[in-house]
Amino acid sequence: MALHEREFFNEKQELKPATYTCPKCRHRDDYKVRWIRRVKKDRPPRGADEHDRAMFGKLRDYMVRVDDLVVCTRCHRRFEIPSHQSVAFL
Repeated sequence: MALHEREFFNEKQELKPATYTCPKCRHRDDYKVRWIRRVKKDRPPRGADEHDRAMFGKLRDYMVRVDDLVVCTRCHRRFEIPSHQSVAFL
C-alpha cells in the first residue's frame, strides 16, 4: 500500500518577513507570512514498500506558503501575495 507524502515529513509552522507593495496605495512594507516547513524524517515510516523507500530517497526538505493575502498597513485593503514563490526548497 502506498503511503501519503506527509508521512515522510515532520511539519512545523513558522513566520517569515517579506516585503510587498500594495497595488492600491503603492505603500511598501514588511509583512509576516506564514509558511509550513516540511523536514524529511530520518528513516521511512513503518509499512513502507519498495516504491515508498525509493521515493523517500529522492525527497528533500521544503517550505509551502500558507498565506495568500496580506492587509496593507496604510489603506487596510487586502491584496494577494505574488505567487512566484509559493514553494521553496531548502
